[in-house]
Amino acid sequence: MSMQQIQQPVKADIILNVTKGHFATGHSHINHYIDVTKQKFCLSEARKVAIALSREYKLHTLVDTILCLDGTEMIASCMASEMTKTGYMNINQNQDMNVLTPERTVGSQLIFRENTAPMITGKNVLIMMASVSTGYTAKSAIETIAYYGGRAVGIASIFATVDSIAGLPVSSLFNPNDLPGYTSYDANDCPLCKAGQKLDALVNSFGYSKL
Repeated sequence: MSMQQIQQPVKADIILNVTKGHFATGHSHINHYIDVTKQKFCLSEARKVAIALSREYKLHTLVDTILCLDGTEMIASCMASEMTKTGYMNINQNQDMNVLTPERTVGSQLIFRENTAPMITGKNVLIMMASVSTGYTAKSAIETIAYYGGRAVGIASIFATVDSIAGLPVSSLFNPNDLPGYTSYDANDCPLCKAGQKLDALVNSFGYSKL
């Protein structure tokens, strides 16, 4: 495996560590592992991401709740703070905003209990993710929000391979254009597997485990 860094200077000097190899996610195989650990858990980095992503929503998107997936609670909290600041260019200024993480069942279904469901029901919900690749997790979140009577208004992500999911716009700081050669494969039709290249690691929102 080899590691490189990609930087987006126009997005508050945000730098990602990227490792090339053969990795298995829960829904696909990928040839680049994008490490967003610092962006999720370091306050200064999370704040940079939040400020950059908030620009996509401050002018025109009403948000009552930010739904956190992939361990993005710190980024979402910083976004809520940024998006509710006083200012004529901020549609959510001086409003309260919820930052919420769904519960997962054994079958990975997203649910909310009676005490948290009111933060979704009748609310405008922004989905915050670390990365969007296959769209499987994002679709699940959109369906869950609708089931509880909420309205998904967008998907914000550090890295994404698509511009929209189920008709909902995806705003990201990085995309495959920033990562030449990035590819995601169906796990059952992976050319790396067919070529006999062993997996380097299993990866998910918590990180990676070498094999």
